[in-house]
Amino acid sequence: MAPNRFVLLLLVSLGLLATACSKDGIDAEEPAPTADEITAGGAYTVQSAGSNAYSLPAPNLRGSSIEKHAAGDAEFERNFVTASGLGPLFINGSCTSCHVRDGRGAAPLNPGDAVQMLFRLSLAGQDPHGGPQPVPGFGDQLQNRAIVGTVPEGELSISYLEQLRTLADGSRVSLRQPRYAVANAYLPLPGGVLLSARVAPPVFGLGLLEAVAEADVLALADAADANGDGISGRPNYVWDVAAQQRRLGRFGWKANQPSQRQQTAAAYNGDMGLTTSLFVLEPAAGQTQAGNNPSNPSAAPDVADTRLDQTTFYVQTLGVPARRDVRNEQVQAGKALFVSARCAACHTPRLRTSALPGLPVETANQIIFPYTDLLLHDLGPGLADNRPDFEASGQEWRTPPLWGIGLTEVVNGHSTFLHDGRARSLTEAILWHGGEAQPSADAVAQMSAADRARLLAFLGSL
Repeated sequence: MAPNRFVLLLLVSLGLLATACSKDGIDAEEPAPTADEITAGGAYTVQSAGSNAYSLPAPNLRGSSIEKHAAGDAEFERNFVTASGLGPLFINGSCTSCHVRDGRGAAPLNPGDAVQMLFRLSLAGQDPHGGPQPVPGFGDQLQNRAIVGTVPEGELSISYLEQLRTLADGSRVSLRQPRYAVANAYLPLPGGVLLSARVAPPVFGLGLLEAVAEADVLALADAADANGDGISGRPNYVWDVAAQQRRLGRFGWKANQPSQRQQTAAAYNGDMGLTTSLFVLEPAAGQTQAGNNPSNPSAAPDVADTRLDQTTFYVQTLGVPARRDVRNEQVQAGKALFVSARCAACHTPRLRTSALPGLPVETANQIIFPYTDLLLHDLGPGLADNRPDFEASGQEWRTPPLWGIGLTEVVNGHSTFLHDGRARSLTEAILWHGGEAQPSADAVAQMSAADRARLLAFLGSL
């Protein structure tokens, strides 16, 4: 654990870490700030705007919950090695290697630095559960590192083409169009491989998003655009390994995971080559290259259920940074611009959590302001990876939460955004939006420099 986290946990247990209580919610069209909008995570809100802002426990944890969170924190930071089950194929040796300070990964400056990015792989068609069709010999994720005696599956090849965009007021913005490929593959890739680059998303506040009732998520959907507003968000239904049935997807860039427990187990498996009770085979299973020793499904998993549950609980109980400067005139004007540009049509400001079975009790009955609807939206060809994922098309992405986004540079030392980190600023990220979001991107492109500064001030306050 980081040196100051035990102290922070103690402060939380003693009620000495400041937080504010949740009150009534606000209307998405109302630009004026309210007390509970400042407390973006309800009782999960932490009063920090420093480098540890994403890594603090929810202030409403008590007793055994604090102990379990601390145990999960240690697991999240645990560095796996060959003796503890790492590999033989992997991407990183710990959760924190990708989710540095529980935050956002960055696109690498060069492919050799690709420690917070991965490539998803698949072929056309679906697996037996409706998910992506794995690539023989590679699975559904490229493993670019390996233990001694084993050959990695390949390397990430990344290049960019700069595209200059002139805005209505004459300002010029350069957008970088990425080009991705697999280099030095250990065996020839079959034709037609679908490839999608992903950077690590932040992991704070996830327990609250898991606690939003499915009915509330579906109430935001409008797959056929019945109201004619041009927004047709729809849910993704994915395979729940434990339940052995299809369930609403909530997590991942395409909402391809139904729960934090499965998301965590999948990361252990795909990113570190570690088996759990949910994923009993390593990514190397079925490969024949020298040094690969796929797991025996009857053997004990590398990560026992107790540890899996602790890590899951940790990410479910990380707090959400409080909003800042909400009464600043620039910020308030920026919020009005955010609404008028119809950004809030997908980035829904306000949600309510419910008391759902199997989740930490502290997540229940909170008014939260995550700025997401947890739904899939068509963002056009510019952002398309052309790789379907369950019911998500190659142009659809889940609306990412915006809470905490203004602290990205403070916490993670960079300001890169979107699913593959191509955007080097929030302005670039907005201008990449197409499809359903094209009118919103056009509205921002038509703004004066002063109004764009106000919009960015609002985003910086989240």
